[in-house]
This record gives sequence, structure tokens and C-alpha cells, in this order.
Amino acid sequence: MASLNVRAWLALAILALVMGLLVFLPAGTVHYWQAWLYFVTFFGGGALLTLYLMKRDPALLERRMKGGPTAEKRPAQQVIMAGTSLCFIALIVLPAFDHRYRWSSVPATVVLAADVLVAVGFYFIFLVYKENTFTSATIQVVANQKVVSTGPYAIVRHPMYASGLLYLLGTPIALGSYWGVIPFVCLLPFLIWRLFDEEQLLGETLPGYREYQRKVRHRLLPGIW
Repeated sequence: MASLNVRAWLALAILALVMGLLVFLPAGTVHYWQAWLYFVTFFGGGALLTLYLMKRDPALLERRMKGGPTAEKRPAQQVIMAGTSLCFIALIVLPAFDHRYRWSSVPATVVLAADVLVAVGFYFIFLVYKENTFTSATIQVVANQKVVSTGPYAIVRHPMYASGLLYLLGTPIALGSYWGVIPFVCLLPFLIWRLFDEEQLLGETLPGYREYQRKVRHRLLPGIW
């Protein structure tokens, strides 16, 4: 358990370092209040989620730490995760260049609203973790896995992706950039591709998932799609 906790905190620290370099180096300055506020929001949410999983669901924490293109077994998912990773990098690098060259002028109130959106996204992710211990970072079906149809899963089939979209959309605006929304738009096709591929796998291998699909009709947006 101690080893898992150390690895989790180390992974979060490394992510903070990498994201810091990806933002402050292109920005050419550390005098970037939007970035500092975003990092407090993002990593504050990440730390709280990590603490929750350490105490309540270490098995899920272990599964969540095994992600990325190399962790996926399906070739399609490897391509999807590689594209998603590149889009996320662009999602924070482009706003940094925007800050450096002053392409956008985002009001402070809009920046703050975007940080709230990021925080709300993390809160909804917490609700997903609380409801579903099988929320792996990779597309797979594990032993004893069951269909979860309660909580946020009673509203949409993929509440984890829906929650992630909130903080991803909020990210570039929280960093003070309108141009940074472009990588978010580029990320959407990868997300939809991943979603369809995941549904195909679950429908073929997870008992009861087809019935769940018929019961919960919407994938991401309640009442829309």
C-alpha cells in the first residue's frame, strides 16, 4: 500500500513538473497568473482524487495509474491515446504561446469561470470514481466486473468522458486563451472514436451491457447524445 501511495504522489509530481515546463517555457515567463491559478485548480483536484482513492479504493488507484498509449492492448486504442495525448499537449502549449504573443484578450471573470468549470469536471470525476470501481484508464474488462447503471451512469453511458470534457474545455480558457480551444476541437474525434470502440468491446464481453445501452440511450450529453 505504501509503495502504491508513493508511486501515485510521484506520478502527480512528475505530471506537475512536465505540465509546468510545457506552459512556462513557451510563455517565456513565470509571471502568468492564469497558469498558476489553473495549476492550483487542476492539481488541487488531482490531489483530492488521489487521497480519496488511497483511502477508499486503492485497486482503482492502481488501475488509473496504468494508462496511455503503451498501456492499451487494442491497436485502435493505442492510436486514439497517442492522438489524445498530442492534443492535450497542444491544449496547454498553445495558450502559453498565446500569453507570450498576446493573441487573445480573455477577461479575468471568464478565466475564473473556466477554472470553476475545471473544478466541476473534477467533482464529477469524483462521482464517477465513487460509483464505479472498474473505471480503468485502459479499455478492458476485468474479472468480476459488472455493469454499473446507478449514479451518473443512470444519466449517460460515459460520465467519465463527459466529466473530462468539462475540464478539458475549461483548460485553454483558464489559461487565458481563446485560440487554445482549437486543440480541444481536434481532440473530440479521438474521444468519440474511443467511446465507440469501448462500447463495442463492452457489448461483446461484459454481460448485461447491451441491456444497459437500451436503458440509457445517451452517451455524453443528457437528452441530446
